[in-house]
Amino acid sequence: MRTVRRSALIDRPIPEPSALPRRAPLPAHHPEPVLDVVVPVYNEENDLEPCVRRLHAHLGETFPYAFRITIADNASTDATPRIAARLAAELPGTDWIRLAEKGRGRALHTAWSRSRAPVLAYLDVDLSTDLAALLPLVAPLISGHSDIAIGTRLARGSQVVRGPKREIISRCYNGLLRSTLAVRFSDAQCGFKAVRRDVAERLLPLVEDREWFFDTELLVIAERAGLRIHEVPVDWVDDPDSRVHILSTALADLRGMARLGRALAGGRLPLTALRRSHGDLDGELPAGLARQAVRFAAVGAASTLCYLLLYTLLRPATGAQAANGLALLASAIANTAANRRLTFGVRGRDGALRHQLKGLAAFMVGLALTSGSLAVLHHLAPGAGHRVELVTLIAANLAATLLRFLLFRAWVFPARRTTGSVSP
Repeated sequence: MRTVRRSALIDRPIPEPSALPRRAPLPAHHPEPVLDVVVPVYNEENDLEPCVRRLHAHLGETFPYAFRITIADNASTDATPRIAARLAAELPGTDWIRLAEKGRGRALHTAWSRSRAPVLAYLDVDLSTDLAALLPLVAPLISGHSDIAIGTRLARGSQVVRGPKREIISRCYNGLLRSTLAVRFSDAQCGFKAVRRDVAERLLPLVEDREWFFDTELLVIAERAGLRIHEVPVDWVDDPDSRVHILSTALADLRGMARLGRALAGGRLPLTALRRSHGDLDGELPAGLARQAVRFAAVGAASTLCYLLLYTLLRPATGAQAANGLALLASAIANTAANRRLTFGVRGRDGALRHQLKGLAAFMVGLALTSGSLAVLHHLAPGAGHRVELVTLIAANLAATLLRFLLFRAWVFPARRTTGSVSP
């Protein structure tokens, strides 16, 4: 099978398709294979057969749905193609494809693009990850709970056996991702992942890398779009015969991170189209007043604590009015950013500055209420102590919070209409 390379889309925006439909569980009696597990290989004549036979036996014994195993051969030059063909002929539900070019990302892109299974997964041929984690990996996708699932070697509950060199490299790489691309998932490189097909159909055209950075790029785009990523702690034993060239892979990953960062900063990826519609909590949050009020109240409680702490710290040095203004300004900026994401489901940088400016306008209302309350207090009771000031400010903040919520809902983050959806 020959793959076609997609031309780079760095210099121009990608057209926005309609939003993803809301997640739904798969039916108990699915007519076709529910899971397609891809095993990408390159010159793996020694490990391929025991891996596939062990995987096939495990799925046959433990997986409650029909499944398929797809061997994706990356232009191997040894006996791998012959072994793959024989396994496909002998084992029911086993298939194989051959690519003319190398690249794990290329193999996964090709195999996942051609599969019709509703859940797509892959694992490394060395079976470093214990297969007992395979059902927990795909269960959240089958149930409709999550969009993507990844194995993680860096979470509590994982049992990992590997040398210090690879441990340090892995932690440094994931730390670099968190510091540069602000990701929240813990392990981008574990060769044990799954994705719902409806999500893969949207993500794969956006992922440019066809080598080792493929996984990271897919996860970063998915997370930035607000898709739900489920992590499964895994038992993992290092393969001493790993074919990964650390230096060249690290340089390619750094280039990929820089390219992806530029694309995200420039708004050239259609993240909105990857969000879930029809009230899914991980896409655009439902416009229900009660749900938004609860989230707004939680953010407001945290903001109020920060505000009171800052006011208490600044009051001795700046005086009551200045301390109130500075503390309220700092907490208002953080409050707007938190409500933007958590309460009103707005992600990405588009419109962030506009939202902050409107949020500051709402802040001015709060400043007028709290400063006015202090002025009235000092006029009526010039000798009022610190505790009385705090009680007065808390009462004024409650009134300001209610008014800010109404302004946020109606003006700063008005409800967005869904323009369309895609049938499952």
